[in-house]
Amino acid sequence: MPAADRPTQPDDGTRQLLQWGGWILATGVLSAVLLQLFLGGYSQTGANTNSGWFALIVVLTNIPFGSLLLTLGIAKWFRNRRIARGR
Repeated sequence: MPAADRPTQPDDGTRQLLQWGGWILATGVLSAVLLQLFLGGYSQTGANTNSGWFALIVVLTNIPFGSLLLTLGIAKWFRNRRIARGR
């Protein structure tokens, strides 16, 4: 079936999962870079400055949550792709 003849999939939130997951993950990675380069870094006992502690909290929350959202979005994208192909 040509692409023009296929019915469009309803908006099931895949695009939003991909966007938000990517942004949240990017925020966590940016916070990790800022922590290392500009906010004093961290050691075995934690961050070395108050702003470093804040960045560490952002890193430790955003990277796992953003990764989960992005993974779910990718899985839904593959599923929608498979459904659109008719399999």
